[in-house]
Amino acid sequence: MALRTTGSVLMVFLWSVAVVLGQNGWSVTYTTQSICTLEGSTVELTCSYIYPRGTVTSTFWFTKMETGVEPEDLGQDPEYAGRLEYHGDKKNGHNLRITDLREKDSATYKFRFITDQTGGRYYGDPGVTLSVTALQVKVTPTRSATSKTLTCSTTCTLTGSPTYIWYKNGQSLYWPTSQQYTFWTSETESYSCAVKGHEDLHSPAVCVQGQSCYRVTYTKRRICVLKGSTVDISCTYLGYKSTTSTFWFRSVKSTPEGLTRDPGYAGRVKYTDKKTWRNEGSSILRITDLIEEDSAEYRFTFKTNNFEWGHSFPGTTLTVTGLQVKVTPAAEGQKKLTCSTTCTLTDNPTYIWYKNGQNVQDNSSPMYSIISEDADSYYCAVKGHNGLSSPAVCEYSTIVPYSTQQVSCIQAKEKGLTLSIITEQKYIFLLLLILI
Repeated sequence: MALRTTGSVLMVFLWSVAVVLGQNGWSVTYTTQSICTLEGSTVELTCSYIYPRGTVTSTFWFTKMETGVEPEDLGQDPEYAGRLEYHGDKKNGHNLRITDLREKDSATYKFRFITDQTGGRYYGDPGVTLSVTALQVKVTPTRSATSKTLTCSTTCTLTGSPTYIWYKNGQSLYWPTSQQYTFWTSETESYSCAVKGHEDLHSPAVCVQGQSCYRVTYTKRRICVLKGSTVDISCTYLGYKSTTSTFWFRSVKSTPEGLTRDPGYAGRVKYTDKKTWRNEGSSILRITDLIEEDSAEYRFTFKTNNFEWGHSFPGTTLTVTGLQVKVTPAAEGQKKLTCSTTCTLTDNPTYIWYKNGQNVQDNSSPMYSIISEDADSYYCAVKGHNGLSSPAVCEYSTIVPYSTQQVSCIQAKEKGLTLSIITEQKYIFLLLLILI
């Protein structure tokens, strides 16, 4: 077994092979039968398959199956929208990649393929059982009244024998690197744990003695929002003594500096702090007119007369994305439109689809099926951010302005033209390129 890390994404690759024997030359082989991984991470499920004859026309993964009913392709499930990718190869290998994992993604995943032969449909048992867990620090007493044992607890045994990281008062410790930690207690201390390489998926900080200790708790670990919008990043904090100062900073800074002093955020950043008691309170970082360069991890720190919260404690990771309509083949004579983003938008937004500039009232999901011969234009937006919509697309062109969309698509189809419209300030330039 091997654990491979890429950035802040947990990737699990397992090379122990579980063979599923089929009948009459049909079979599916999964590389593993079970995986336990962290909430918020990314996982890849892999398999290979063989068949006696014919040509494969369709491949997909599924989790639910009823007798006499064709299983539903996970790629069509709105719960996985923007988080799922399929990858195949010429040697009949197939990978399912799921990002931003959630505990409700825990299930048994099976692979199915369909050929052009009569009765040429097959899926492989037993599949891959995926368990998704969060980290939690559990505190247990020892024989000594002045020491405690901490355990970085999960609901399943993490795949790959990971190395653990411990945080004390927001500062990472060089030792220990094991799942358990025994130490002498202090009533002012808080502890949190993480898996090495995936510190952004750390456990909440907990007091080891009583409920009053130094700690910061972020409302959200990850936020994905639209370019041009406004975001609020918030946390609560608790100090053992009265707080003297607070500020937010980007984690990439070698020396933490408040964002209000950063020229890149001039006029776009505001702090809102509220003290509920002399040693505790909440803080909100608001960033307006978001740009993609604002994508970063944001951390909060506070000071008292003799204490400063550690700068290495992971905060909230912000990703800023635009909208884009992606077109993929679907059933015969149809195409599937997906309102795509580079990350999964926070708070499960409602999507809005526009056809020739008119709101399509009967669809609020990120996916939309159309007849492939339509000469209509389509674009998408998110409810509450209608002005931050995607560029429009049709089968024949990519179009930006809305007033000419329907005419543009029809003309492009009838005249065999590739049409692009470019907007700059108040002017519209039309470029027509004859297809050769």
